[in-house]
Amino acid sequence: MSENATRTVTTWSLEQTAPGDLIDARPVDEATGLRIVRSELPSVAFSRFLYCEVGEDVEWTDRLPWTREQWRLWLERPGVETWVAYERGTPAGYIELDGATEDTSGRGARPGSTVEISYFGLLPEFRGRGIGGRLLAHGTRRAWDLADRWDGRPPTSRVWLHTCSKDGPYALGNYQGRGFRIFAKEVTREIPGEKGDAASAPRPPAQRPAAE
Repeated sequence: MSENATRTVTTWSLEQTAPGDLIDARPVDEATGLRIVRSELPSVAFSRFLYCEVGEDVEWTDRLPWTREQWRLWLERPGVETWVAYERGTPAGYIELDGATEDTSGRGARPGSTVEISYFGLLPEFRGRGIGGRLLAHGTRRAWDLADRWDGRPPTSRVWLHTCSKDGPYALGNYQGRGFRIFAKEVTREIPGEKGDAASAPRPPAQRPAAE
């Protein structure tokens, strides 16, 4: 395989280890038509819509093959939350918090106290308008107070995420601008489309159980 047929992908892992690490963005002013609310009722169709529309041009492909049951099981886990930004009633982007997956990095202060920002992004037509920073700040704040909404969960001691160079030229700076610090970096080479090109990958509908 020619070197020119591959590309370099840099992946950064970032974290906050105290609520005070969060650098806030401009406050959300609902008078401007922007609202950020939690999608409290798990919806496979809505979550899949957000994932596909936000992730299409940045090559999110890992969940494209998921069945409806896989989506349901993920969304119904205690500690998983989806927060959605709306501009004048239209979904503009979302942030997904995962407080359910065990932290095996050894960096969490207490078992069950780590929250991962598993997905974050805006639909293409809403990018570059200052919404992303406010959505990220709001979602990070909700990661820090996750225990307030889930009985029996210890207070959050660490919020982390990873991003890569395929996420666009401003992604890393946006995270650092909100107070996230890099703790790991990995550089790999990959063949474009080898793991599924989001632009051309089919989008099978979430599989519904057969009618009884």
